Amino acid sequence: MSAELLAARPPDSDSTLVLTLSNPGARNALHPDMYAAAIVALETAERDPSIRAVVLTGADDFFCAGGNLNRLLENRAKDASVQAQSIDLLAQWILALRTSTKPVIAAVEGAAAGAGFSLALACDMIVAAQDAKFVMSYARVGLTPDGGGSWFLSQALPRQLATELLLDAKTITAERLHQLGVVNRLVKPGQAREAAIGWADELGRGSPNAFARIKTLVATAREAPLADHLSTEREHFVASLHHRDALEGITAFLDKRAPHYR
Repeated sequence: MSAELLAARPPDSDSTLVLTLSNPGARNALHPDMYAAAIVALETAERDPSIRAVVLTGADDFFCAGGNLNRLLENRAKDASVQAQSIDLLAQWILALRTSTKPVIAAVEGAAAGAGFSLALACDMIVAAQDAKFVMSYARVGLTPDGGGSWFLSQALPRQLATELLLDAKTITAERLHQLGVVNRLVKPGQAREAAIGWADELGRGSPNAFARIKTLVATAREAPLADHLSTEREHFVASLHHRDALEGITAFLDKRAPHYR
C-alpha cells in the first residue's frame, strides 16, 4: 500500500473530522501525495459548517516518522527544483493547519520525528501518549528542518533549548514537552486518538465565530505591540458581540441552559 492521508468522520462524532497519516510499513513516512490530500481535506473542512474541529493522527499507533530517506536519496539525482516543490507543498499544508478557523488537535502515539514533529507543532493543541517521543532528527543525517519545525520550536521554547533539540537531534519525551507547555494533555498509551476526538467533540459545541477570532488573536499576538493588539482585541470583541453566536451564548447563560451554536 502507498502513502496516503485518510479523511473520515468518526461514526459517533457529529462535528469532528479525523485526518490519518497512513504509510504501512514505513511508520507513516510522508509523501507529497499526502500533502496534497491534506490541503484538499482542510479546504473542504473550511467550507463545511458541520465540521467544527479537526484531529490529525497516525495509523497503527504511530504518528509519523517524517520524510522518507529513500525518496530523498532519489531526489538528489534530480534537479533541485523537485525537492523545492515538495517542500513548498508541505509548507502549504502547514499554513492550511495554521490558518484553519477550526481547532486542530494532534493525537500522537509512538513518535513524531522530523517533519512529523513539525506537523504536530503546527496543530493548535497536542494530545500525546505518555510514552510518545518527539525528535527533530534532521541534523542526524546532515539535513536542516522543514515544515516550520525551527520556527515552531523557537516560538514555543527558550532559544537555548530550541537550539539544543535541533542540533543534538535527540528525542524528547512527551512528558518533558508537557512540562514545557508544548504538549497539552498526556494520556495512557493507545488512548491519544480517542482522547483527541473527545476533546474535539467538546470544542465542536463551542462558538465557531469566537474560536476563529481567538485563533487569529493568538496567531498575531507575538507580532504586535500591546497597544496594537489591544485595538485588535477591541475590533474582534465588538464584532463578536454583534454576531449571532454571542446572542445565543449570552441568552443561554442567563437562561441557565447549554448554548446551541449553528
